[in-house]
Amino acid sequence: MFSILFSLKKERTIEQTVHEIQQGNKVLHNQLIQQYKPFIAKTVSNVCKRFIHEGDDELSIGLIAFNEAIEKYAPHKGGSFISFAELLIKRRLIDYIRKEAKEKNIILHTNEDEENSAQTYLDTKLSMDEFYKQVEQEHRREEIIHYQQVLKEFGIYFHDLIEQSPKHKDARINAINIAKLLVEDEEMLEWLFRKKQLPIKQLQNIAEVSRKTIERNRKYIIAVAIILAGDYVYLKDYIKGVLPS
Repeated sequence: MFSILFSLKKERTIEQTVHEIQQGNKVLHNQLIQQYKPFIAKTVSNVCKRFIHEGDDELSIGLIAFNEAIEKYAPHKGGSFISFAELLIKRRLIDYIRKEAKEKNIILHTNEDEENSAQTYLDTKLSMDEFYKQVEQEHRREEIIHYQQVLKEFGIYFHDLIEQSPKHKDARINAINIAKLLVEDEEMLEWLFRKKQLPIKQLQNIAEVSRKTIERNRKYIIAVAIILAGDYVYLKDYIKGVLPS
């Protein structure tokens, strides 16, 4: 009995499976996609707000996005593979829906006679503008959820950032620039995500700032570095808005 118990193999995590696939294991690649088809279909269905059939274009978009997630996933950037795949599937679907809606708008406009085309175009544009707002809100929400999950791996929460972010603009810019230097250095970036700590000594040397400055802004620097290293479209725009033009 004990020999049976101790001979059991430790179950492979999905992150380990993805790593093996990235190393060229095609058998595991096909198995993983088949295994997670229900997850992909459910994610697609949640975005489209309807049941998804096997032959639907949206499901194909979801499968392509899941495969893209397999190719692009990097554990050192934080977050689980599933949360990354879900974010990517939703992003690609939103892009697809946006493109489809725009094309239908053009076709509808060209098929209208002159008398009705102006009003039809205005009505359609207003509805499309509202649709785009909803899409962007959903996109931002998904980014924030994923970002929040990664922050938790570092023991950081949003209330920490509110309380401990640099109060002065110059201090914020300085902290962001330190984070940029960190992300641009592969060794320091790998250290950050592996140890879940800042490589303070290395940062001191490369950023030419005091240890006290780095430690005082530690959580803010980590939070910014996670955004810069990750696939965060809207959050990166926020950082650009903080920096001087």
